[in-house]
Amino acid sequence: MMNPADYDVAFAIISSAGNAKSNAMMAIRAAREGDLDEAARLLAAADEGLHEAHTAQTAMLTQEARGTAVPVNIVLVHAQDHLAGAMLVRDLADEFVHLYRRTSALAAS
Repeated sequence: MMNPADYDVAFAIISSAGNAKSNAMMAIRAAREGDLDEAARLLAAADEGLHEAHTAQTAMLTQEARGTAVPVNIVLVHAQDHLAGAMLVRDLADEFVHLYRRTSALAAS
């Protein structure tokens, strides 16, 4: 069974990754609407959320590497899934924003 502190870390990962994913999706929408500055701001906010999630994840990885096993349960698996999904959406958001920026530049010329 995970101790309460490990649950806290798992929920911190879920929260930070969820915020990152939301910001990445909002960046795509902002770019689609032509607000490229807002899209860039939202991508930076997504990066901050991913950094927070990775920091929490690293704490658990460090614990495991030092010989203290981290019990795996559905909450931790869910947290890792959220982080992986958020990372994917963030990468795709960067590509979408780039495409909208390029399309906007071509339309203006």
